[in-house]
Amino acid sequence: MQAMFKRLQEDLACVFARDPAARTRWEVALNYPGVHAIWLHRVAHALWQRHWKGLARFISTVSRFITGIEIHPGATIGRRFFIDHGMGVVIGETAVIGNDCTLYHGVTLGGTTWQKGKRHPTLGDNVVVGAGAKVLGPILIGDNARIGSNAVVVKPVPPNATVVGIPGRIIEANETQDTNERRQAIAKKIGFDAYGTANDMPDPVAHAINCMLDHIQAMDKRMDAMCYSIRQLGVSIEETEILPTLTDCEIHSGDSVKPDNSLISKQETQ
Repeated sequence: MQAMFKRLQEDLACVFARDPAARTRWEVALNYPGVHAIWLHRVAHALWQRHWKGLARFISTVSRFITGIEIHPGATIGRRFFIDHGMGVVIGETAVIGNDCTLYHGVTLGGTTWQKGKRHPTLGDNVVVGAGAKVLGPILIGDNARIGSNAVVVKPVPPNATVVGIPGRIIEANETQDTNERRQAIAKKIGFDAYGTANDMPDPVAHAINCMLDHIQAMDKRMDAMCYSIRQLGVSIEETEILPTLTDCEIHSGDSVKPDNSLISKQETQ
């Protein structure tokens, strides 16, 4: 009994550590569906392990109806697990979740096969999965990993990594200050400074453009070296024009496009 109350206190304490909106323990205990789902899952999981599987599934169904969170009673969940908001979270039968993990609404820990056996992911300790992310298949997500919102992860993730995008890509933010300064210089020279200016760029598109800036810089250095060598041979080279600055490109959304009033008037007359 004492151990049970200790677990309940841990559940409430982890909410205060990860949700600044939490005010009192009574508020959390009465109004947080993520906490309710965990408590009901523990009952269902205990029954599942004792082969009362029909009753366990019934409790999990009641929990889904009340909280909007579907956790299969066969799933194994560690301590201090927190589901923030929670609506639409799905955790499969063979999923394993470590200690101190956090899931946000719309997360799916699902399978990719109809065959029996291990078919759902395993999350290490202190893993955070952003809203709407899908982690699929019997893959291992390492300790302290971060999965961005709406990412789709189908391959293992090493510890301490950050994954974003569809399909999920690991972001590496270990670039040196010298690399960033060189990118900023070449971006300024060609009149493009929207990328290559941040120390940590968690965006695969930005990474691709940064690679292009590196390539342009290498070509620029090689061209300067070729011109210098030609001048050393006594050949005169005409000075080229300064690179023009690229104009800004603005992409308009559908909401920002003004409707053709003439067409609207024509439709109303018809």
